[in-house]
Amino acid sequence: MERHGTVIKVKPERLREYKELHAAVWPEVLEAIKERNLGNYSIYYKNGYLFSYYEYTGQDYEADMAALAADPRTQEWEVICMACQEPVAGRAEGEWWAEMEEVFHLD
Repeated sequence: MERHGTVIKVKPERLREYKELHAAVWPEVLEAIKERNLGNYSIYYKNGYLFSYYEYTGQDYEADMAALAADPRTQEWEVICMACQEPVAGRAEGEWWAEMEEVFHLD
């Protein structure tokens, strides 16, 4: 199992909309996430930033992420959510949500 943490900014004027969207995530999107071996998925908010955490239990992360990105319903969802978001400076090329470095973990 791999643990992943990511960060992005949320536009202040879109925070309420973002929270409402995530209070009722489309069932097809939730199913697509699960089918791509992502679980224990959470998003937190603090001072203009969204922090996500999820666990990956599959065998080929890149292939699963590519399949998730190619899912038409997930693409629709992402367009709506991306309008609420603003990437952070210093993210890697090709990232929207910036991957964070894990510096501590306790089981």
